Amino acid sequence: MRFSLAQPQRRALLALALLAPCALPAASLPELVQAAKPAVVLVGTHAETDSPRFQFRGSGFVIGDGLSVVTAAHVLPDALLPSERSPAANAAAAGVVRQLVVQVWRGGSRWEQRTASVQSVSRATDLALLRLEGNPVPTLALAPPEPTPQEGIDVALIGFPIGGLLGFSHVTHRGVLSAVTQFVPPQNSARQLTAAAIRQLREAGTTLYQLDAVAYPGNSGGPVFAIDSGQVIGVLSMSLARSGREGALSAPSGISYAIPVAALHELLKR
Repeated sequence: MRFSLAQPQRRALLALALLAPCALPAASLPELVQAAKPAVVLVGTHAETDSPRFQFRGSGFVIGDGLSVVTAAHVLPDALLPSERSPAANAAAAGVVRQLVVQVWRGGSRWEQRTASVQSVSRATDLALLRLEGNPVPTLALAPPEPTPQEGIDVALIGFPIGGLLGFSHVTHRGVLSAVTQFVPPQNSARQLTAAAIRQLREAGTTLYQLDAVAYPGNSGGPVFAIDSGQVIGVLSMSLARSGREGALSAPSGISYAIPVAALHELLKR
């Protein structure tokens, strides 16, 4: 027997989702997007000498207690990573005080800037965990590390493609989980896929989700949802570009890659 919610009950459910981790089983994509948007944030830096002062670097999303932010490691400036010199040393060398910040959506075109710090980083899986200052923010629910999602399921990406070129607004792209694969850098032809490259692919053990979904610079670090469950199954890491950054903007390939949520669960255990 099929069960459906009346309209007032559905509105109440969505209101509760803004306070609890967002996971809406069997919800439509528009409902999922509206519930998830408050937890999807801008990641960047702030410096009084920069113009604009906020420099956008990528997308991120809030999990856990409402103060933990997930993003891609390559989104962060090298000077602010724990393995590099300290921010204070970087500021002294450059004569600039540049702070890692996160912008939290407050509805409409309103954004609230929060200071953030790097809590944990995995360069191998291109994941980073940040810690926010201030009050908790609405969060997203992570899918369990197992089982691996089935190839062919519908997915959605939410982030900030092309940065603030036209102002900061949440953008959603829909696609398909086309393959669960191990990573090897794309080759121009089959001749370049050497025996050494194949051996590296087998030994690296770096699993990625290949998506048939359009993504642009600025989407990196954003959540990838399984639409049927409303849970985050991956973190957008990169897209296949035909001819550099310009080609990624003017002629996107429609092929993107995400880090599986299992790698994020491992990072959270640290």
